Amino acid sequence: MTYRLVHVGLGGQGSTWATDAIPPNVHDDRIEVVAAVDTDPERHELAEQELGLSPEECYTDLETALSERPADICSIVTPPSTHEAVVETALAHDLHIISEKPIADTLEASVRVAEKVDEAGKKMGVTMSHRFDRDKATFRRAVEEAGDIDYLTARYTGNVRERGFYADYVYEMDDMLLLDGAIHHLDILASLADSPCERVYAETWTPEEADYDGDCSGLVTLHFADGTRAQYEGSYANATTLNGWGHEQFRAECSDQTVVLDRRDVERFHADAYDTGNFESIGKGDGETVPLAERPHWKNAWLIEQFCDWIDGGEPMPTNVDSVLQSMAIVFAAIESSETGEAVDVQALLDDARANA
Repeated sequence: MTYRLVHVGLGGQGSTWATDAIPPNVHDDRIEVVAAVDTDPERHELAEQELGLSPEECYTDLETALSERPADICSIVTPPSTHEAVVETALAHDLHIISEKPIADTLEASVRVAEKVDEAGKKMGVTMSHRFDRDKATFRRAVEEAGDIDYLTARYTGNVRERGFYADYVYEMDDMLLLDGAIHHLDILASLADSPCERVYAETWTPEEADYDGDCSGLVTLHFADGTRAQYEGSYANATTLNGWGHEQFRAECSDQTVVLDRRDVERFHADAYDTGNFESIGKGDGETVPLAERPHWKNAWLIEQFCDWIDGGEPMPTNVDSVLQSMAIVFAAIESSETGEAVDVQALLDDARANA
């Protein structure tokens, strides 16, 4: 079935949806775009060029668009502080929702969104796109074949210190590392552990050289219910970009293998290939290369595909709103830990948010 879509947000990441994520699904007859909404009318030209809309199908007001253009799905790619209000409007028009991360700008608002979607009997997916990039999907498959996980590490470090590379609101966020970038990386670690996260300890800060209002560098330690540990290093303000956006390093230390993703290459190192007690150093290129997985679409294009399959009656997409609440709880636990200097009980924090939502 082809679903009618109203796309909300054409700036920043919203423009990438219009150029890269939505068109493949239009081509595959999963989606028909019936309207686009952005408060800046100068951005409507993008929707006309990339989504084939007429000027009459482009709106500055969401309520008007949904009233005039019958639809099945609303896609939300607006600043996080606006997500809850857009969700409410979409639900009032009986639409399913697929939204850019995060669910909302606070954990309580994220809980409210999930509850409102459930009460309305609709489906909502969140595009945790990084988990569904080609190299990360390949890494996941290799880890699943490597035995029980002992611990995980992730590194995202780059030099994007100066204002101008991202949208202005990113530089003005209080916890930009955790809410804008690390939310993806911590989500990947949590999905690999596949066990509820129990505790988080984090330290975040803003180096003098960085033109950010909020913390843009940090270290996060996670402990999961099954005993798996994880360590995350992230920074937007290093002197050198070693593992920039899309080129992160992830490592899984497993019972039978060490599996490494580094700058989009995946390798496995078998335990029985090396003598016990041999401390000879090995590095990138010394392991067994894991071929990158093949499929038609990746990232948000693939997630929209999964969302449509879910609406069709298939299994819930992995990044459904209820599942992503766990990743949101990890992020906000890390924020609280950095503020208090103490480890935070993730599930207790989520329970409190549900009670106060």
